[in-house]
Amino acid sequence: PSMLCTWLSTIAGGIVVLCVSLKIFLPYFWEDLIYFLRCKRSKATVKKWARSGILSITDLFTQKVEKIPHKPFLIYEGVVYTYQDVDRRSNRVAQVFLHYGNLKKGDTVALLMGNGPDFIHVWFGLAKLGFIVAFLNINIHSRSLLHCINTCGKSTDCLGSIEKEFILNLLENNVAVWLMSTSSPFQHVHTLLDKLDKVPDNPVPSHLRAVTDTRNTALCIFTSGSTGFPKAAIITHLRTLVASLAFAQCGAVSQDIMYVTLPLYHISASLLGIGGCIQLGATCVLKKKFSARQFWNDCRKYNVTMFLYIGELCRYLCNQPCKEEDRVHEVRIALGNGIRPSVWKEFLMRFGPVKIFEFYGSTEGSLGFLNYTNKIGAVGRAGIFSKASFMLLMAQSIYASLHAFSRPAGKPGLLVVQVTEDAPFSGYVGNTEASEKKLLHNVFVEGDVYLDTGDLLVMDEDGFLYFTDQVGDTFRWKGENVATLEVAEIIGMMDFVQEVNIYGVSVKNYEGRTGMAAIVLKRHHNFNGERLYKHVVGFLPSYAQPRFVRIMDVMQITATFKHQKMHLANEGFNPEIISEPLYFMYESAHSYIPLTREIYQKVVSGEIRL
Repeated sequence: PSMLCTWLSTIAGGIVVLCVSLKIFLPYFWEDLIYFLRCKRSKATVKKWARSGILSITDLFTQKVEKIPHKPFLIYEGVVYTYQDVDRRSNRVAQVFLHYGNLKKGDTVALLMGNGPDFIHVWFGLAKLGFIVAFLNINIHSRSLLHCINTCGKSTDCLGSIEKEFILNLLENNVAVWLMSTSSPFQHVHTLLDKLDKVPDNPVPSHLRAVTDTRNTALCIFTSGSTGFPKAAIITHLRTLVASLAFAQCGAVSQDIMYVTLPLYHISASLLGIGGCIQLGATCVLKKKFSARQFWNDCRKYNVTMFLYIGELCRYLCNQPCKEEDRVHEVRIALGNGIRPSVWKEFLMRFGPVKIFEFYGSTEGSLGFLNYTNKIGAVGRAGIFSKASFMLLMAQSIYASLHAFSRPAGKPGLLVVQVTEDAPFSGYVGNTEASEKKLLHNVFVEGDVYLDTGDLLVMDEDGFLYFTDQVGDTFRWKGENVATLEVAEIIGMMDFVQEVNIYGVSVKNYEGRTGMAAIVLKRHHNFNGERLYKHVVGFLPSYAQPRFVRIMDVMQITATFKHQKMHLANEGFNPEIISEPLYFMYESAHSYIPLTREIYQKVVSGEIRL
């Protein structure tokens, strides 16, 4: 017995020493291990699906319908739609196109619809016929819409509130148009709703929806692009299946209830949100449009346990007036990208210990990172068990001579991803030139190919990755690169600033662009030019200090809650064009002073030097 006790105490002591050593020398060992095992399990799951004939998101959905037909899948405006309800309704959509449409397997159908169950019914119905579905942004204008449809469309589903000229343009281009209504004001335009009751809700023949290769195109999802028209990124069936596992990697389970307020045409809402719910067999509370005022009330009403965010969404929740019940909710997981560190901290302090899983990814890219440790500010981590398939490169060098090198810890670099058979770049539909522009050849060795993400990231000494800026958003002034997010974080520290957007503006006879800050003030606060001057001089190098300030009532954002920069940059700082208050950083006064027409003329004439 004494030998046994000695033996057990030795083992126990060894375990304690091991645990303490890991905590000191490898503090993230267990998080790294758990995430590594979850990733392994995800890869095994996708292979298992393939062996059992699940090669698409609709195959996965059909499997869930067989297992849990009566479980709520969608809750929309108080109405519950079970897995079986959505399956049967989408079958009817497929039957309508089978009986009344003039399309064949592999054709592309552009889908222009707002959030609602019918978006999913139509998406799944079209997919069940083997069509490629292209999601269109409902906020873009007719000219861009025509470009998008001409890029990939044989037919388009759209809402009734479309301009007559736009419909006629589509018909002239031999694009079949279907309206989500019972009647049409236009000749030669088909209607969908009136035909749904005329067809059975039986599944269409299985050979139509059968996917033979997961590398085939499932969806086209449009990127905004930093300039010009949107580009249609090719999303394969494999990509949709892999994306559906994201919430599972955050520890989500089938009992969870997800809240989706983002637009379904966006990859986060459709693939991570709807796809994630299907993979888990969970329930999705779907919202037509994000509302900061109704957000937490909805979470309490439907017992929501997880939600998706993007861009400035969490900031808008923090900007709402404080309430006693702010921490009264069941939310435990938030998955998304674009939350700033200051907002992250404020969100946790106000709304309680929600696990925020910030991720990095792009619509067209094959690589993604997940911050599984919930470290504030990071977008991911190169853990001790994961081999990084990326390199952080010096942005200027890559474009100057294609000679690149790894960046030391703490220095921003351009993220490039090696293109391989396991991590392919599918490119853009009908745009070979744009696809080729994203690729870098012979970077490290002869014959290698890397995808240029256009994003600047930093890796710290612990392996955490931080998003610094997009190459398109970063601007050069006085020979230095200015990272807009870094400047925004500094100015956002001021107590009178509610929201800030940093961008570069051109100034006559100067190379590059100088910084300008668009600011939304907090309620009952005034702009203080002296305090802001002292703050930026104390925290920012001279080249990064915004020379101009524009006070706005409401910040201009995209449909995915990201700040509009291009429009503001184009408007510049001319007080004759801009009616809102403008300020100029004037060193002599040690303050930001009102930008008058006289000062503007002195700046552009060179009398006042920047």
